[in-house]
Amino acid sequence: MSAIDYNKATSITFKQFEAIVGAGNVSTDKEQLEKYGQDETEDLIFLADVVVKPQTVEQVSAIAKICNDNKIPLTTRGAGTGLSGAALPLKGGVLLSMEKFNKILKIDERNLQAMVEPGVINYTFQEEVKKLGLFYPPDPASWGSCSLGGNIAHSSGGPKAVKYGTTRDYVLNLEVVLANGDIMWTGANTLKYSTGYNLTHLMVGSEGTLGIVTKIVFKLIPLPKYDLLMLVPFKEAEDACRAVGQVFRAGITPSAMEFMERDAIDWSIKYAGEVNFEIKPEWQALLLIEVDGNNQEVLMQDCEVISAIMQEHNSDEILFADSAEQKNALWKIRRKVGEAVKSNSIYKEEDTVVPRAELPALLKGVKDIGRKYGFSSVCYGHAGDGNLHVNIIKGDLSDDVWNNDLPKGIKEIFELCKTLRGTISGEHGIGLVQKEYLDIVFPKHQLELMRNIKKVFDPNYILNPGKIFD
Repeated sequence: MSAIDYNKATSITFKQFEAIVGAGNVSTDKEQLEKYGQDETEDLIFLADVVVKPQTVEQVSAIAKICNDNKIPLTTRGAGTGLSGAALPLKGGVLLSMEKFNKILKIDERNLQAMVEPGVINYTFQEEVKKLGLFYPPDPASWGSCSLGGNIAHSSGGPKAVKYGTTRDYVLNLEVVLANGDIMWTGANTLKYSTGYNLTHLMVGSEGTLGIVTKIVFKLIPLPKYDLLMLVPFKEAEDACRAVGQVFRAGITPSAMEFMERDAIDWSIKYAGEVNFEIKPEWQALLLIEVDGNNQEVLMQDCEVISAIMQEHNSDEILFADSAEQKNALWKIRRKVGEAVKSNSIYKEEDTVVPRAELPALLKGVKDIGRKYGFSSVCYGHAGDGNLHVNIIKGDLSDDVWNNDLPKGIKEIFELCKTLRGTISGEHGIGLVQKEYLDIVFPKHQLELMRNIKKVFDPNYILNPGKIFD
């Protein structure tokens, strides 16, 4: 495809946007442009021409129509917690902030459903449905700050995905504004859907490149009554990885099964604050394992089986969290790892995923590739899913090595994922930083098919241009 000639937002379009959303919701202030020009992806920043903050679907529709008619890039942004650069306004134009779409519109207890706007924070939504004895499981590490619209954009997962699935598994229906301003619902508020192509699933994970989500209908489930949490230390990280698959083969599906290697533990504890148990010097990895359900006796039996499996794989003494305070402290360590890594060094985070039995091979391969190219990595992630977050640390690497040699190492990591029948992103998306590696996992004809889908939805290529594809 030849390069697209985009137009800048001008003083004329600024006035049009102000007429739609009000002058106070349109900004060209440099501070604002810088704030909305970055997310949690490395140190990248791109400036839009203007930031616009709508609060109704009709306003979004009108803005999209102006951008489409004038070939102005339109990048939608949620809470700015992304890790693939998917919400960065790479081509300038309009940065559409969905922060004012922050209402939980309805919780339908009879049908176990909820309708929400995309700017609602994940944790806020979880807490509201819990008050009614209901449960929305997807819980990314950034759940305290990430928005549900951003979760939709990437089909976000989190620790609970191992038992309950990712965001995709809870989306029943979406209200979407298309590039030309048309408004549509993608499906129906039903548990079954076999009525033409499933546009709902197509939208989930499309990173704002096909449409702008303005309402979400989620499926909910009853809240489990009990959960038990255990911390399992290992002297060898690969032993921890090998133990994971055995738990599932024993017929147990934990509600969470998280892996952290030594550096991840140390950095996170330092960042998050003191913990009330000793981290022994010989421990090289931890598994954080949770089981949940409605029968506490059954959960205790599951923990006994899990403990036996861990010991067979050379675990050290297993620790059980015996209070809500201890549980929160352990989860805080796990959820703060990403922030801790970022506070320590310039880094690149790769979101690798393989079938869970291949996790030991993936971890070993990552370390071997690191030695080959001279970089160190801090690894952690959702072990039960085979989803390993590989944080490559710049440390004292020269800019030349970082910029020119490191991409070769990253490519080898992704090639290893493919060899192990995995892929290059489990939940962070492709966005800007991973798109050059897509041809590792997809043949040309499959990439072309995806490009053609993009063209059907967005013929002028205004929606989040430069992401996933050029």
